[in-house]
Amino acid sequence: MANSLIQETFQLLEKDFQLPEAKTAFDEEKAIDFLSKVIRQMLDREFERLLQICYRVDLGEEKLKRILHESKPDQVAPDLARALWERQKMKVEMRRRYS
Repeated sequence: MANSLIQETFQLLEKDFQLPEAKTAFDEEKAIDFLSKVIRQMLDREFERLLQICYRVDLGEEKLKRILHESKPDQVAPDLARALWERQKMKVEMRRRYS
């Protein structure tokens, strides 16, 4: 059950970030680490697109601002990855609960 939750959450993020489909199994930490690397690049090169994804995922403006302004520079990408992961995981759990 937990593994399919991780898989569904990652699939949502693959779609949001337009990532190539993962061929290997991920655990939650590996998925967040992978996402951190993608976000780190986007912070430098595609900041507007990253913001659009955050709004589309419905991360929450306060949470996004807090991460961008209060996280240490080297922690912004991992903090954002974890927040996006948790938000999408919550969506998967809600869908399951009410379907």
